[in-house]
Amino acid sequence: MLKIAVIGLGDVSKVHLSTIRSNPDVTLVAVCDLDESLNKLVSGVKFYTNYKEMLENERLDCVHICLPHHLHYEVTKACAEKGIHIYLEKPLAHTMEEGLSIVRLEERLPDVKICVSLQNRLNDTFRVLENEVTSGRYGKIIGIKGIVTWFRPKSYYYTKAWRGQKEYAGGGVLINQAIHTLDLIQLLGGEIESIRGKLSNLHDYNLNVEDTAVVNMYFTSGAKGLIVATTANAIDSSIELEVVCEQAQFTIRNEALYKYTADEGEVKLIEDEQFQGEKFYYGAGHHKLINQFYQCILKEKSSYIHAKDAFISLRIIDAIEKSSIEDKEIILAEKISN
Repeated sequence: MLKIAVIGLGDVSKVHLSTIRSNPDVTLVAVCDLDESLNKLVSGVKFYTNYKEMLENERLDCVHICLPHHLHYEVTKACAEKGIHIYLEKPLAHTMEEGLSIVRLEERLPDVKICVSLQNRLNDTFRVLENEVTSGRYGKIIGIKGIVTWFRPKSYYYTKAWRGQKEYAGGGVLINQAIHTLDLIQLLGGEIESIRGKLSNLHDYNLNVEDTAVVNMYFTSGAKGLIVATTANAIDSSIELEVVCEQAQFTIRNEALYKYTADEGEVKLIEDEQFQGEKFYYGAGHHKLINQFYQCILKEKSSYIHAKDAFISLRIIDAIEKSSIEDKEIILAEKISN
């Protein structure tokens, strides 16, 4: 029986807690948050306001870190150096430097497993999409498009002020909302040759992070990628991921995967499983990845999303930011591949 703790009881922690409670192989023994009023979410579980005290007092197998981005490295390091496995919410970190430090930590402590929550890789729609487009049946990938058009009110950034400050969040819509779509695009497209992007703010929220991004990616395969992301839409519209191959077009929208060919027209291939009671865009990916990670701990396996895998998204976001500031295409000196 694995002993689990959660550090940070913000919005996404509810998904983690639900999954922990539903798994018969684990038990939640402690949680930690600065806000003591949140102990009502986890009655019967030991509540801490200082994570260092929790790590000293509890014998833990795995800690879920659901904290603001700038705390990811500090807390991951503290857990890892005590030999505790870590399930880390995205992003890996708020800067390239701290993200690389977590990768180095993973290399230095190989007996400690660090799984990063890029859970959309496990969505049924994406897994089928990836199999279809890499099968070779439909020719080469020509283009990949990702669309994330959501809405966040001013209160979203000011009730939790770290979200609107680059020194704490590391960025805006790209690192917080669109990072999953960036991750899936790079998995499909492979090695990236260059990036050109523009970051801006459509809302007058007085933020120093972007609420809107438009990006072109150029892959060494010859394929082209386009990403449009914003939190300035009227609503949270369905995320769209489109892959155009030589003989077919695939689109994920409204949590379903469609294939279009000239002969068959449009056909629905599969729908995503949903995690009941949570925001629609969470889906069931958290549940799958968390449970998969527990099995990796129990059975000494390594089939989870490592820090080095999640670092790729930070490199992409860094290149986009540089392109926007310098108003030019950024050539990637090193390979970005998994």
